[in-house]
Amino acid sequence: MKQKGEWGDPLTFVLQSDTGDELMANSAEKVYELIKETVEKQGVNLWDVRFLKEGASWYLRVFIDKTDGISIDDCTNVSHAIDPIIDAADPIDVSYYLEVCSPGIERELTRPRHFAESVGKKVRLKLYKARDGVKEFTGILKSAADTVVIETDGAEYEFQLKDISKANLCDF
Repeated sequence: MKQKGEWGDPLTFVLQSDTGDELMANSAEKVYELIKETVEKQGVNLWDVRFLKEGASWYLRVFIDKTDGISIDDCTNVSHAIDPIIDAADPIDVSYYLEVCSPGIERELTRPRHFAESVGKKVRLKLYKARDGVKEFTGILKSAADTVVIETDGAEYEFQLKDISKANLCDF
């Protein structure tokens, strides 16, 4: 895996192999920009878009969220609203399944706004390389400006974005 991206990039983390993952991330970002306004008109927030291959099938996953939670009706309404937009723009040149879903309780933090909205919440960070023999840190997100700062066991730890391989909320 290689890492790509800087803090200001729309896709903060792109895990890349030699199998075209960067192309998948670019396709997801194109779809994100295409549907953002339409999704928000449905009364929900667009959390993220991912284009993934699982087995022999391709999936375009659209993650939506709102304060009081996502219902099946929300997913259905968003799917019906965005499907014609994606079909008309045709940003993906392979057949895929469109899925609209919630990011879940342990949602992955992939964009700068995800970190900003999660300040004060419990998060789990996984690092590419161990710091003092530790690769995973869980604590309260204290800040997310130029760096990510978490507090755990009374100590604060500061991380550069480039050092974080994955970040999730820990809302359990």
